[in-house]
Amino acid sequence: MPASLTIGDFSRATHLSVKTLRHYHRIRLLQPADIDPDTGYRRYTVDQIPAAQVIRRFRDLDMPLNQIHAVLQAPDLRARNRLISAHLASLEQGLARTQDAVASLRDLLADPSAVAPVSQRRVDATAAAAITGVVSTGDLLAWYLGALGELYATLDARGVSASGPAGGIYASELFSAERGEATIFVPTATQVQRLGRVAPVVVPAAELAVITHAGSHADVDRAYGALGTYVASHALRVDGPIREYYLVGRRDTPEENAWRTEIGWPIFSTGAAA
Repeated sequence: MPASLTIGDFSRATHLSVKTLRHYHRIRLLQPADIDPDTGYRRYTVDQIPAAQVIRRFRDLDMPLNQIHAVLQAPDLRARNRLISAHLASLEQGLARTQDAVASLRDLLADPSAVAPVSQRRVDATAAAAITGVVSTGDLLAWYLGALGELYATLDARGVSASGPAGGIYASELFSAERGEATIFVPTATQVQRLGRVAPVVVPAAELAVITHAGSHADVDRAYGALGTYVASHALRVDGPIREYYLVGRRDTPEENAWRTEIGWPIFSTGAAA
């Protein structure tokens, strides 16, 4: 039988605190090899040290305890590696988001006024195929991508061509209450028949203050800030949903730097220049 250690000695050997070891025991992640029935003292074997070291390193990589348990209980090496690879991919995505946020912050600190100019224009009423739903801001990106893909797939299946760039209409509640109505639409020269979530709509005419945001939506708040400042300064604001027009997007190019999104804020136009 392998040599055993008290919980204190095992803590020193593995750099896991006694409190942590007791917690891991309670959740059955790392159970003692023996528990004295009279005193309740826990003892661990030296064979458990590698498992404790693995757990500690997974925790250093922010792997949730339930995922660590799944890794340790994996039926074979392939299943174990699949779980580890999934967590590493999640870490890489988080790192990419952090790098994007750092780059955006550096740009903001370097030149806080470096945004596109604002102009005013009127858009006419437009026939379109659309999908509408009530969405939370946390789900908005996934919902938008799914709706846009479904719209284009439906139009392709029916042999209907888009007559302009896709767009979105977003209720004020999406910004103020983190949940509200959103509509994704694709303009069409001919009216489409309803099919599933896809329905024919007429996007109403509107007078808008507009700004074109270049790149991904990671720092689109800068464009929104400039647009809000312009509208407030000119006392033009009217109630109504925000519009976005996706002039160049991921359907056109995978290069995020080439993406162009036009943002429209409803206004009462006075004809003043931007």
